Amino acid sequence: MRRNDEMKLGVMLLQGGYHAGGWRDPNVPANGGVDFDYYAHLASLAEEAAFHFVFLPDIPSVMEGDHATTARVSRNDGFEPITLLSALSSRTQNIGLVATATTTYHQPYHLARMLASLDHLSRGRAAWNIVTSANKFEPPNFGEEELPDHDARYARAKEFVEVVKGLWDTWEDDAFIRDKQSGIFADTTKLHVLNHRGDCLSVRGPLNIARPPQGYPVFVQAGTSDAGTQFAAELAELVFTAEPSLDNGKRVYAALKEKARALGREDDQVSVMPGILPIVGRTKQEASEKLQRLQSYTHIDVQIGLADRLLGFVTDLRSVNLDSLVPETLPQTNFVQSRQKLLLDLAVRQKFTWRQLIRSISDSHGHLMVVGTPDEIADVMVDTFDQRAADGFNVLPPTFPGELTDFVRLVVPELRRRGKFRSRYSGQTLRENLGLKRPLNQFTPAGVRSRL
Repeated sequence: MRRNDEMKLGVMLLQGGYHAGGWRDPNVPANGGVDFDYYAHLASLAEEAAFHFVFLPDIPSVMEGDHATTARVSRNDGFEPITLLSALSSRTQNIGLVATATTTYHQPYHLARMLASLDHLSRGRAAWNIVTSANKFEPPNFGEEELPDHDARYARAKEFVEVVKGLWDTWEDDAFIRDKQSGIFADTTKLHVLNHRGDCLSVRGPLNIARPPQGYPVFVQAGTSDAGTQFAAELAELVFTAEPSLDNGKRVYAALKEKARALGREDDQVSVMPGILPIVGRTKQEASEKLQRLQSYTHIDVQIGLADRLLGFVTDLRSVNLDSLVPETLPQTNFVQSRQKLLLDLAVRQKFTWRQLIRSISDSHGHLMVVGTPDEIADVMVDTFDQRAADGFNVLPPTFPGELTDFVRLVVPELRRRGKFRSRYSGQTLRENLGLKRPLNQFTPAGVRSRL
């Protein structure tokens, strides 16, 4: 099916902003990570601009292994995503609410229940960013010494999603009749007990909440390793990617669409949304000065700690010669394999020294970063979209609320002027606004399904 000519836009909400030094900006609330009104303001800015969704990342751990780095980062003081989004559902009306939750350290029943609750609370605006955990400091929080093998985590994730779908299908859409006169609350002929026993999980069911308004909350996934790409092709409806190169972005886009198509999925039911970090200035010089200020706020301990994590904890960056060239290969990591490969490829193409790569990671985490005027940022976005390297973008403002405000007020109108972004919401649920089909209950009899 031919895709719409308008791109999809989401925004990642992250404490002080996406840039590692963003929290030190004088205009960024230092306690924003635990200030609900701050998040509500950010969500309202995105909703007023008709963004498709807000997205909350999550790692259930302090992310750094040493006090020198931990002391200087702002990421370790923030709300749990489903809790925060449930609260935001009462302060928003249309915008989608994407929660990150790991399949490695959650149980399917708990997570199915929480996400179904979020979908009901928001009247059909929930989405689940499915992650498998990729930080070495997570396992001890759950009684384990180290993460399971990379591919084993994806095997569990695939089974986990199938279990959650089965739990969401516990009740058919019209099972709860709530008839006071007869005294019958639920039609139990439309109740289905899962009784799942698989390689990784054993879950009986049934779930004790009605089927979500969207059938299933929207499935989101990030990761372009071989296992991650296959997982996305099979299950994801929004795929978050990191790719600063247009040519590589086109290859990632085409490969993912081809895999999904081979599995019988339609192109418009799988949207590729790379991250973009826009630094907006009314002039190029103003935008460059913004970046320089952010760089001045970022201590070398923070830069090295972030680079060490995104490269997969495979080298001691504090002992290398920072002015030597980055090697073409590093030991394979059990953590973020796709990001390690992307960053190494970038370093080789650009002939980066370690110092240059560490600075680049600090600025953009490997995402597409555009520093310029509204026209210049819109040019890059439209070109990436038109050349089939993206169906839209996950916007990563380097600071909040300032850079989100500038993007909304300066870049979004330019995208609309070019006919590339909408001015209002088109549906009631997130699925409707994304043009996604509402999945039928897998337990509905085949004859009934064919008439729906």
